[in-house]
Amino acid sequence: MSPTTTPTHSVSVAAAIIDDHGRALAVQRRDNGQWEPPGGVLELGETIPEGVAREVYEETGLTVEPESVTGVYKNMKHGIVAIVFRCHVTGGQLRPSDETQAFAWLTPDEIPQRMSEAFAVRILDAFEPTWPHVRSHDGVSLL
Repeated sequence: MSPTTTPTHSVSVAAAIIDDHGRALAVQRRDNGQWEPPGGVLELGETIPEGVAREVYEETGLTVEPESVTGVYKNMKHGIVAIVFRCHVTGGQLRPSDETQAFAWLTPDEIPQRMSEAFAVRILDAFEPTWPHVRSHDGVSLL
């Protein structure tokens, strides 16, 4: 692909951060009010684990260590491929950012009540004993 060619996909990363009480961290986005796992677009020049750590820190103030890939998800409508990692917190303090306005530690039963299916499954899959999961969605629902 030449530098002037428009990419047909973008790659994003997200974190399924699960605490010692079996709850997962969700962030509420400032731009649309939606609840999601923390994450965002992978930047050129950074490794995938660096991207996960950067996105989590930017959105939450927490430092994390990615442990395992728990799933790969493709938004068929927008051509976005998301790689989700189960992560553990190594430091920092939870705080809002330019991108996030609120946080919640959610149990697996609470996650589908707060998020669309396409984002809830990214966290719920991290609770499963076998990974990675590979799924496609339309931005809201699984296909």
